[in-house]
Amino acid sequence: MSIRLYRPSDFSRVFAANEASVPGVGKESEANLAQWIELSTCLVAADAEDEVLGFITVMEIGQPSYDSPNMRWFETYAAESGKSLVYVDRIALLPEARGQRLGEALYKEAFQRFEADEIGCEVNTLPPNPGSHRFHERLGFKPVGDATYKPGEKAVRFYTRSLV
Repeated sequence: MSIRLYRPSDFSRVFAANEASVPGVGKESEANLAQWIELSTCLVAADAEDEVLGFITVMEIGQPSYDSPNMRWFETYAAESGKSLVYVDRIALLPEARGQRLGEALYKEAFQRFEADEIGCEVNTLPPNPGSHRFHERLGFKPVGDATYKPGEKAVRFYTRSLV
């Protein structure tokens, strides 16, 4: 298994991984996912034959073309804390790749690639995603806030991890 930068030829497998990971990640059209990948640094986990097994997208905050309330939350957090921050928009694995620590490998590569004070992400609390909360806490992420977008339907917890 290797971690490498995304290539356009990876898109169909990246899109499949995203689809297989809903509702843990947001459902996206092919056009929207392609746009978010273009705005981010996208890293992929690939098998020995270089087939994509999963991906992570990490964005610099402050991109007005990325219409995300989660990014806006982190922009406010960074301004108030005085810390530089990069934002994990999504991490997704194909079903056959789960349980192999590929998510951890993708994050570890991201930790090494960025020169910010912190890396931030959000995890659903509604719908509940307890496995992702445990995963992020195991990697050293600490909760820093919560938001409810649709009462009884959609809520998230924000996490950050130091990169320095």
